Amino acid sequence: MCTTCGCGSSETLNHQHASKVGAADKTDLRLVQLEKDVLGKNKRYATQNREYFQQHEIFALNIISSPGSGKTSLLTATIDALKDQVDINVIEGDQSSQLDADRIRSSGAKAIQINTGKGCHLDAHQVGHAVEDLNPADKGVLFIENVGNLVCPAPFDLGEAYKVVMLSVTEGEDKPLKYPDIFYAADLMIINKTDLLPYVDFNMEQCIAYAKQINPNLIIIKLSATKGDGLSAWAQWIMKQRVLNESKHKP
Repeated sequence: MCTTCGCGSSETLNHQHASKVGAADKTDLRLVQLEKDVLGKNKRYATQNREYFQQHEIFALNIISSPGSGKTSLLTATIDALKDQVDINVIEGDQSSQLDADRIRSSGAKAIQINTGKGCHLDAHQVGHAVEDLNPADKGVLFIENVGNLVCPAPFDLGEAYKVVMLSVTEGEDKPLKYPDIFYAADLMIINKTDLLPYVDFNMEQCIAYAKQINPNLIIIKLSATKGDGLSAWAQWIMKQRVLNESKHKP
């Protein structure tokens, strides 16, 4: 459970016997109300962010994965591929350190780090303040690299155009079944580190089948961020969806 908001605790609670609640049940009910309040407040901030992005034609992507899947490596490779075509800004989410933001800046993009402390996800309010500090150019791309976690970021709308969930072949093909909420919420799944397939026990077809079982509409891109295999498909998807997103919100 997230130490800052109690997220992830409400969906499995049984409210049928609320009239007979004991001390533990009352605590659970308070957690349910806390989560509802937190998500409701977050939704209002996310709406503000989305309106800002639409007004300035900024294409925002919320990238979510477990730690070590290669999010930052993918972003540095993406920046290198697209920085001459479009303005790129990055919001980095981690519990501590400035390491990832430094890597992004060295790749040629503006970046700001959000350190969440004990928090296990970014929220829309944090993102809104980060956007104010970044002041991204109109018609650009904004990558939001969420805190490494496949659970808590899932219900938090940040105002993004799309959620992108990422896993690597070193993690196992069963991730969609173990963490279904984020795969259900995502629009695109990236399977990274495909260059390691000869050396790991990973069933690509089974992984895709599990993901499609959770979300039949999920788009899937297989790539290696470090070797570059499949990176062009990812870059093309970004540029295509950016144009479509702009046209969708023009009056």
